Amino acid sequence: MASHPLFSSAATTSTRCYHHDSIKKTDPFSSNIQIATLNLQSQWLGITKLPLKDSYLRPRLPKTRTVSANVTFSLPTAYPERFNSTDKVPKWSLKGIKSFAMGELEARKLKFSTTGTEAILMGILVEGTNRASKLLRSDGFTLSKVREEAIKLIGKPDYFFFSPEHPSLTESAQKALDWAVDEKLKSDDGGEITTSHLLLGVWSEKEGAGYKIMATLGFDDEKARELHSLISKPGFVED
Repeated sequence: MASHPLFSSAATTSTRCYHHDSIKKTDPFSSNIQIATLNLQSQWLGITKLPLKDSYLRPRLPKTRTVSANVTFSLPTAYPERFNSTDKVPKWSLKGIKSFAMGELEARKLKFSTTGTEAILMGILVEGTNRASKLLRSDGFTLSKVREEAIKLIGKPDYFFFSPEHPSLTESAQKALDWAVDEKLKSDDGGEITTSHLLLGVWSEKEGAGYKIMATLGFDDEKARELHSLISKPGFVED
């Protein structure tokens, strides 16, 4: 019995004259382009047309997904009833909020289970552009030094511990935030709560790790009074 090939192809050849100035290149993204096809003939399936080299004509685009983000202008407070009306509630500056968020991140990096005053201090330094950070760095504070002192006080991290996304605040850290809010309410000038208020709030908690680290690295009451005098001026704003 004679064998019959399953498919037989009909190929068409064409000649092309190469004139560099007259040849017009085909745009692969044009809607008018004609895709070359190959005719495959089978005794059972008939004639089937298959497109050739079509993959490069349709570039693959990466899949995208919608990302949503929430922006807050307030930080946790233990005594929300202190505010008489929403008109008098002071807002945190963007640098203050970013410093707090960076402090939470530093606590997670060090595998701490809570966000303490030491983490807030690190967050102020990480943010880097605020007045409080510039003051600390001029006195020789660095992020690595604060980290080292924090580990000395709290202990080496457990690298197998999975820190939560938002480690809960320690009592000292919450009091530092509340001190900053109360201090701003005293001024009654309608401005924002800044990182300078936050730093002085950390300094006000004598039992907190943040205060002990600041004292070890050279911060003292005289520098705190100078910073407090600055933020007490009417119209003080974050740099």
